[in-house]
Amino acid sequence: MKFGISYSTPFFGADPETIAGFARDAEECGFESLYLPEHIALYPGAKIGPVALPPSLPYADPLECLGFVAAVTSRILLGTGVLLLPYHHPVVLAKRLTTVDVLSGGRMRLLTIGVGALPGEARAAGVDFATRGRRADEAIDVLRLLWAGGEEGVGFDGEFFSFDGICSFPKPVGVSELPIHVGGSSAAAARRAGRRGDGYFAGGSLGEDERRRQFDLVRGAAAEAGRDPDGVQYTRWGTLDMSTEDVERLARQGVTRVVVTPGTAEPGRRRDELAAFAGRFGLS
Repeated sequence: MKFGISYSTPFFGADPETIAGFARDAEECGFESLYLPEHIALYPGAKIGPVALPPSLPYADPLECLGFVAAVTSRILLGTGVLLLPYHHPVVLAKRLTTVDVLSGGRMRLLTIGVGALPGEARAAGVDFATRGRRADEAIDVLRLLWAGGEEGVGFDGEFFSFDGICSFPKPVGVSELPIHVGGSSAAAARRAGRRGDGYFAGGSLGEDERRRQFDLVRGAAAEAGRDPDGVQYTRWGTLDMSTEDVERLARQGVTRVVVTPGTAEPGRRRDELAAFAGRFGLS
């Protein structure tokens, strides 16, 4: 089992010293990866399910933050949980992601994408909310095409994106393309992960029966697409107080990575929480 940690800018803030200290603590404790979330724009009345999102929440840009994290760490992998892919142009995004990967020495390896749940956010980004799933599928294909393409250029003619003879450099470090994980709590997200993803990051507050059904959807969609179901990583949220028995139970369900979030913003208490978790699971 691998263990990641999430830095929530709405909770912890976007202060550079706080982000740097958090990232260094996570790396020193032996966590494999650090994730940041994304919202491009909020507005009064925005809700995800029953949860209201105050419009003043400081959602900093995750890729800018990860570039900063890369400069103050040396080992920890960089991830998004989740980046709202339909609201980014994939030609621009391909360059931004590989730049972070190059500057970090090949650590931008846990890009996790979602399609978004706020219609007002889609409107602000100029995206038809109803098409965001198709747009995300097409964007995944464009990203991989650009990363794999050479000096001769590549072309694409889709519903949302079209270009011809385009080159995108620099390239990811040591790989032909960056892994793309799919996050979400819907059947559509699970199927997208199986058809196109290198991993599935299950979200939401779902029961265990629904969790199992969705992971079966991931594996079934992968098989139908001619992909290896065992090659799709499975990430789940966890808590810093989870026991070894909790982790063993998740492992039996096929989970390959657990991501946790500290419950306090106070640096000393946070370090103690991370150290206790790391000691329990032998991370450092």
